Amino acid sequence: QVQLVESGGGLVQPGGSLRLSCVASGIRSRSNILGWYRQAPGKQRELVATITPGGSPNYADSVKGRFTISRDNTKNTVYLQMTSLKPEDTATYYCYAKLTIWNYWGQGTQVTISS
Repeated sequence: QVQLVESGGGLVQPGGSLRLSCVASGIRSRSNILGWYRQAPGKQRELVATITPGGSPNYADSVKGRFTISRDNTKNTVYLQMTSLKPEDTATYYCYAKLTIWNYWGQGTQVTISS
């Protein structure tokens, strides 16, 4: 049974930093794509970043240069280090896992950027 549990969300001032974590169970982290999506009120869910089993990252243009995705395959965990946060980064962030033809998302963690 696949389960993704996010943590690390919270309230941060503009320009601040935050690190999200996601522990994945029921998947083989060494062989599956992991990543992060986010969804703001009134907007569709968008892909933030993905990372291959080998550690190669890809980022949305809106976060490139500010966010860093990483993974620890021994801990079945994926991270999202967010820096230089902007108000437009405010959203619910969802951990993502791709297992062959199946896609999974966690319950989400709220990130709010406000002064």
